[in-house]
Amino acid sequence: MSQTGLDVFDHTLHQTNAWLKTIQGHLGWGDRQLAYHALRATLQTLRDRIPPDLAANLAAHLPLLVRGIYYEGWTPSSTPQRLRTQEEFLAVVAERYGHREPVAFDDLVRAVFATLDTYVTHEQLDKVRHALGDDLRAMWPAAPSGR
Repeated sequence: MSQTGLDVFDHTLHQTNAWLKTIQGHLGWGDRQLAYHALRATLQTLRDRIPPDLAANLAAHLPLLVRGIYYEGWTPSSTPQRLRTQEEFLAVVAERYGHREPVAFDDLVRAVFATLDTYVTHEQLDKVRHALGDDLRAMWPAAPSGR
């Protein structure tokens, strides 16, 4: 039975829940709300770090609901931000994540990046990884074989 009465909305709810469950699995979390905050903070920081054209191309590969989260509050004219080190990137993720219980933000980012690896094409993610530079690229898990 349809949850919303519209197949497109039901489909994006299903996809988004799959993404959140994947993040929860990587982090060993039982709380979907925390997984949402992890996804939101990491995707928005990534979006602001890469050039606007690439950010828009990545958005096209995201489920509709995740795409809305990704674009929320975006000001393309102020991107890309100069986040060159892992520490700078993680500080922005931590700020966006908020004042919830302490977490290891490097693990949080790696979990979201691994989730992107699960659901987004290898070709698209290669472009994103290339735009990050060596230090930030090192946070991205190795691409799965066979992709």
